[in-house]
This record gives sequence, structure tokens and C-alpha cells, in this order.
Amino acid sequence: MLRTILDEYRENLEYNRDKGDRFERLVRAFLKLAPQYASLFSDVWLWKDWPEREAFGYRLPDTGIDIVAKLREEEGYCAVQCKFQQSKVTVDDIASFIALSGKGGFTRRLLVATAPLNTNADDMLAGQTIPVSELSLEEMEEAPLDWSAFSLEKPEELKKTPSKQPRPHQTEALEAVLRGFETHERGKLVMACGTGKTYTSQLVAEKMVPVGGHALFLVPSIALLSQTLRAWTEASPRPLRCFAVCSDSKAGKDNEDIRIHELSYPATTDARKLGERLAIRDDERPTVLFSTYQSIQVVHEAQQYSGVEFDLVVCDEAHRTSGYTPKGEDHSNFVRIHDNGFIRARKRLYMTATPRIYAESSKRKAKEDETEVFSMDDESKFGPEFHRLRFGEAVERNLLSDYKVLVIAVDEEKIYEGLKYRIEDAGSELKLDDAVKIMGCWSGIGKNFPESDEVDISADPLPMRTAIAFAGSIKYSQLAAKEFARISGDLGKSAPHLPRLEAGHVDGTMNVLERNQKITWLKENADGSSPVCRILTNARCLSEGVDVPSLDAAIFLSPRDSVVDVVQSVGRVMRKSPGKKYGYVILPIGIG
Repeated sequence: MLRTILDEYRENLEYNRDKGDRFERLVRAFLKLAPQYASLFSDVWLWKDWPEREAFGYRLPDTGIDIVAKLREEEGYCAVQCKFQQSKVTVDDIASFIALSGKGGFTRRLLVATAPLNTNADDMLAGQTIPVSELSLEEMEEAPLDWSAFSLEKPEELKKTPSKQPRPHQTEALEAVLRGFETHERGKLVMACGTGKTYTSQLVAEKMVPVGGHALFLVPSIALLSQTLRAWTEASPRPLRCFAVCSDSKAGKDNEDIRIHELSYPATTDARKLGERLAIRDDERPTVLFSTYQSIQVVHEAQQYSGVEFDLVVCDEAHRTSGYTPKGEDHSNFVRIHDNGFIRARKRLYMTATPRIYAESSKRKAKEDETEVFSMDDESKFGPEFHRLRFGEAVERNLLSDYKVLVIAVDEEKIYEGLKYRIEDAGSELKLDDAVKIMGCWSGIGKNFPESDEVDISADPLPMRTAIAFAGSIKYSQLAAKEFARISGDLGKSAPHLPRLEAGHVDGTMNVLERNQKITWLKENADGSSPVCRILTNARCLSEGVDVPSLDAAIFLSPRDSVVDVVQSVGRVMRKSPGKKYGYVILPIGIG
């Protein structure tokens, strides 16, 4: 909605300067009202209105800084630049902002852009002495603000939407967790993907972490940290004092996580400074640290400096904290959270949709090898199960859509004949196996099955409109995106019964602004008003925990060895949306 409003903005305003001014006023209002920034900034001014501007030796006119915000938790100010443009942001577009904000008075920077950064601009922001954060239009739109009442004439007049209220199944989970903590220091909350684990954990913290108290929320990726911090600050009826703890060098793997400067909230890895801030009690707000597991050493050291004990630790995607440590080796950062001597906490809550439990034979073998096992049925480490909401129950209670698995068998010989000109082309990357999988997916998306397959689609006959495809590598994901659209275009006239395919690829090498745009592009097709199916291909970056819109299908183009990965991905297609009957898992295979 916000992007549509701003597109109208561009069309209706004649002068670029006027467009920029109004966008700056909108951003200032957003930073004052959006919960995560309201907790970060004590005041926000347009550049021309900043009362300390001349004291720091700055003069008008605008030469790169558009907005100035006063930081609550540290001395100094945050310089903000607003880029209201359609073309990619270049180094030249942000050079004056970086130069001017380095002259004095500023300890943080924030770039708000309506378009992605090109590679050089993105690289320029990494590792700056004065760190930079990025805020996208898509993240602004997700804030609990009423964009339907937004006026182009008065961009600074924004209103919050009504506060979120717990649903019955979330209240049940909350009450069960509170009962469990009456007699146990740690325990598990198992809830199906898409039923609100993150929101439920915030409700738990609301009851268990007092004003002036401390909580720690651990996640396996920077992208999930960003999402969770935003969700907690938006849902909490109390203002929160938040810190983000993560670093590029330790979080993520296979280059699929976002980078630290792509966070919309400033992060730290300075344990001493963090410890100093934790040692200062806030008598008006609870303090929450949001950290990746990979940066848990920083949290440990900050505790050492501050002497603070956490009232509550929440371990999200807690199956990642299972595992084993061979004799003589150090524990991984993921399992170190179980040690109360390393991270001191009164209570620990382990949350997952997919508990990982090791077989008894594996445990016996580990014991023989003197290997320490961390299995989620070990109550000494994970505590008892406080509450479980299974996928089946969630479907029965109409919290999730049911799903169907479509194994699409495709005749390789027929595909070869139809696409022989491409497959035999020496310059083509398309192989027979790829073509078979793509044709199988296309048939599944269009729900076009031979009568002999006896597939009943009477309850849900319409073609699918949104899908995410999981590939084995970034390279294969890129190839699949290209070939979905190309094969659909080449063969569309001979297959009028199938929807046209549009495809995009997303991976961790892309700037977060571009990634968010790709997800929005997918989301925009969810209403089914267009006779097109949009497919977003990826290797890993849209799997565990990261929020994506309600989908019609999850496509597996490559085998997945991890049951947990498969269940997490299937959870994507079970999310409810208006008019949705089923989610689908598509598995294409070739037959000779």
C-alpha cells in the first residue's frame, strides 16, 4: 500500500524538490512513531530544524543529511538520509551524506531508501567507522501504522493501528508456559509454523520480565533478529529498551544471511560498551537483548562486565541448539546457551515447531565415544515440554490451511522432444533434468493432471498464484528463475490451460532492500486477480524463520536431507489467507 501511495506521490507532484521534502517529513513522522525507533530516538528533527546544527558547525542548505535524531542510549546523534527514487542508489547518491555525517556530532547513520543499492554503494556502507543502518519501504509498511489514512498533503500525520490482541490458542500457550515456570527453570514451547510463537514469547516476557528487568532473545540469523526485534517492539504494550547484538563474521552461512549494515536497527559487538549500558538500570522500561547465537560470546562478556542476570532467555528455532560435542572439543555457540554458568538466567524458554530428538542408538554410541549429546528430550538441558500445538491441531482449529503433496511425474522423452532445440544448444545452460523439473512444476501450478493420476481438484480448482522454489545452490536458483519464465514464454501458446509464469531469484548476496522488494513483488500477486503465477527461487535465505507472505506452493527442485528444513518450508504454505483452501508442496520427478 505504501509503495502505491508513493507512486501516486511521484505522478502528482511536479517538482522533485517538493517530492523529496514531503518524503522527508513522512520519514521524520515514522521515526517518531514506529515503536522500534521510538525506543531508539528521544527526538527527531528535519535538518533545517535541528537546534544543535550551528553549534556543531553545520550550515544550511541541505548537503546530504535530511534528518537528525537524538539517541536515547548513547551520546550523540544519528544522521538520516532519505532517498526517494526509483533507480538504484549509487555511490554518488550517498557520498555527500557519508562525508558530511563524518565531520562531528554523529555516532550513527540511517539510510532510508525507496530503491535498492547497487553493489558499489552497498559495499561502501559496510564497515564504516560510524556505522550505517538501512530502512526499506517494505519495512516501513509492516509497521503498525494506518497507511490507509495517510495523506499526501500532510505526510507527517500518521496514526498507529489498534494494539494486537492474543488469540485463544496463544493465550492457552501463554498460560501453559507460566504454569510450567512455576516449578521449572527451563522448558519447551512447541508451536506449528505460522501460529505466532514470536508473539506468544513476547506475551510471556510481558508477564515475567518487570520494568527494570532484562531478557535475552536468541536467533540463528541476522535477518531473523531484525524481524523479531520489530515484532516485539510493535506488540509490546510497554516501551522496550532494545539492543541488537550480531556481527557479519559470525552469523549466517553460505552467504545467505543479511549483513550487519542492512539491519534497520543499529547493532553492536562491543561487549564492554554493552555491559556498561546494561549496568545502568532503566526504571521505565524492561531491557531486551536480541542476539544471534553466533554472537553469544559478546552477551557472555557483557554479563561479566555488568553483573546483570537475565529474568528470561528465549531460544528461538531451538532445534538449532541441539547437537553434540565430541570429547576434547569446545562447545559450539549454539549449545553454549544451555550452560547457566556461561549465560546466567532465571528462566529459559526453548521455542520451535520442529523439535530435534536423537535416537537412543545414537545416544548410546555417543556415550561410548564420550561425546556429549544435546537432544531436545533431555529435560536437564531443555526442560519439560510446557505446551505443544501440532500442525494437525492447528489445521483443525482453522489456524493454518491444510496442505497436499503433489509428486509430479514427467515423461522425459516428451520434454526432450518439445525442448530439444534448447537442450542441444551448446550455449544453453538448460539440461534435460532441469527442463523436466520445470515442466513438472508448471503442470502442478496449473493443476493440470492426467485423468489416470486420479487427482481430485474439485475443492480447489484454480491455478496457483504464488510459490517459493528451493534450489540446491544459488547458481541453480538463478538458472531456475530464468528458465521458469523462458519456458513458460516459449511454450505458452501451446499450453493455454496453464498460467503464465513470472520468476525472480533472491539470495544473500543481494542488498536487503532488493530482497525486500522481491518478497513484496511476490506478495502483490497473492490476491489471484492476475492469470499469472509468480515464483521466487532461492537456496536458503527464505527457509528458517524468515517471514514471507502466504503462499500457494513450496517447490523442491533439489533434494533436502534435513527433515527439519522440509517441515519449516512446508510451514510456509500452510499460512492462512483469504479464500485459500490448501497449500501445496510440489515435487517434480522425471521418468524414462
